Amino acid sequence: MRRLGQCLAPLVLLATPAMAEDFDPASLDLAALIECRADVPAYNGFAFWLAGEPGAADRLGWKEVPSGNPFLRQYQLPAPVHVFGRETGTVVFTATGPMAVLEGIAAPDLAWQIGAPATVSSPDKFLGEKVVAESTEDTGGVSLATRITLNVSTVESHPGKTLAGCSYALDVK
Repeated sequence: MRRLGQCLAPLVLLATPAMAEDFDPASLDLAALIECRADVPAYNGFAFWLAGEPGAADRLGWKEVPSGNPFLRQYQLPAPVHVFGRETGTVVFTATGPMAVLEGIAAPDLAWQIGAPATVSSPDKFLGEKVVAESTEDTGGVSLATRITLNVSTVESHPGKTLAGCSYALDVK
């Protein structure tokens, strides 16, 4: 869980003890988090609970498995999750959000289907991104920028697979 905590470090600035304490595992809608249908507080509450609650993944029935990538924390789910018109039993967490690990669809094809235009497209790497929400709030000399994007990518650690999910990026200035 230490690595997941490191992945979630950008969110620490916005954390309150109540965020993790208020999360009810029965309320988890993983598909909504992956497909950017959840709001930032919903993701933050879940992320802080998962990173900070001892045995959180076990309570969900998730089994952590090696991802082969130091930037991804990977879990096998007890039952498949239905996202982007497909099912998967594997999810990964990046520093900013959850992604489904999908088989049977090429990243460019999925990106086209969900309207996430390519920002990088080569034989070795694909990145597609669709901005779902973007805002800046200034209060008391502090600027909080929120950017939620739907992402599709390939990574070397997961050959032949497509990663697709949501990024809940927050920047405090």
